[in-house]
Amino acid sequence: MSKKVRVAIAGVGNCASALVQGTSYYHRYHSSDDRKKGNENENENNNNNSGTRSNISSSNDSSSNSGGSHLAPPGLIAYNLGGIEPSDIEFVAAFDVVESKVGRDLADAIFASPNNTIKISDVNKTGITVEKGEVLDGVGKHLNERVKISDKSPPNIAQILKDSGAEILINYLPVGSRQATKYYVEQCLDAGVSFINAIPVFIASTPKWQQAFAGKNLACAGDDVMSQLGATVLHKTLVKLFVDRGVKIDETYQLNVGGDMDFYNMLDEERLEDKRISKTSAVAAMVPYPIPMRIGPSDFVGFLDNDKICYINMRGKYFGNVPIELDVKLKVVDAYNSAGVMIDAIRGTKLAIDRGTSGPLESISAYCFKHPPVQMTYSDAKNRFMEFIEGKRER
Repeated sequence: MSKKVRVAIAGVGNCASALVQGTSYYHRYHSSDDRKKGNENENENNNNNSGTRSNISSSNDSSSNSGGSHLAPPGLIAYNLGGIEPSDIEFVAAFDVVESKVGRDLADAIFASPNNTIKISDVNKTGITVEKGEVLDGVGKHLNERVKISDKSPPNIAQILKDSGAEILINYLPVGSRQATKYYVEQCLDAGVSFINAIPVFIASTPKWQQAFAGKNLACAGDDVMSQLGATVLHKTLVKLFVDRGVKIDETYQLNVGGDMDFYNMLDEERLEDKRISKTSAVAAMVPYPIPMRIGPSDFVGFLDNDKICYINMRGKYFGNVPIELDVKLKVVDAYNSAGVMIDAIRGTKLAIDRGTSGPLESISAYCFKHPPVQMTYSDAKNRFMEFIEGKRER
């Protein structure tokens, strides 16, 4: 029997849109009727998406390659993880500060401007109204040029979390929202709600907050969600490959560009300190010696919409001190690259809650986030995550 998990969201941007759509998409994906339709429509949908940013049909799947309905569909470590399926995630509260989203049903707010990710699924009305959150430092000077802040007064966030029965709050605020993130952390501590931190503000990896959640018998996971196949996991895996194969790395860099409000917000250089630390530490942890590296967001390119393009360069020496150089380009739809990872993080955190495990969730954080309490290689993190799911590891 599956378990329900009640989730609140702070920040209804593209990533929240992908998460909410994703739970609906995979519910349809798993139904027998849609799996039959998927094979019939696959070629048509692939043609429709070739060279355009058209929507993806919710019936388009790769079940012909999955070997059965119980194997993991693309993007999830498993369809049923510890007895929890994507459709068991219930959204019970949501907070934002942008006028176009505040006061609307969550199912409508996820498609409201300035969100610009592609649509993969229709979403039924949730009955959840997006409430006005505290602004604090959640909107930088550049982002403030593009959005209108709601003039509604913020309600009592902790009380809403209590009344909604939320078990977990996901922090999707804009990069650089240090004060606003800590505000939501405090609301969770007051309301008895566990916390998943998707952004590079250091909560789950900071002893002060680890102890605060443990003291309230609550769990926390983070920090800074790592995409299914994004710039950080690709870069750290390539670096580890070089090291394991005996290549001496001399230097490396990673440049990222995108066209959504996340990248526009990151034009404020002062908001990027934690982001650069998060991404750099994940890669640097794979090398047993210091190397020059530059990693982080590079520029905003408006016409890319929610596409993200990453360039990775690595230079080094191999046998005979002969030079080697690697150049990689990766292009993804950014929001969906983290949605499946977040579904796995939510389900893992729910298992921790049910088991009475509090404080930082090390295996979940290492598998799903760039700046966890303990850095691991991707393969080690995945193995430990699965051991945690199976009850072989406490955290």
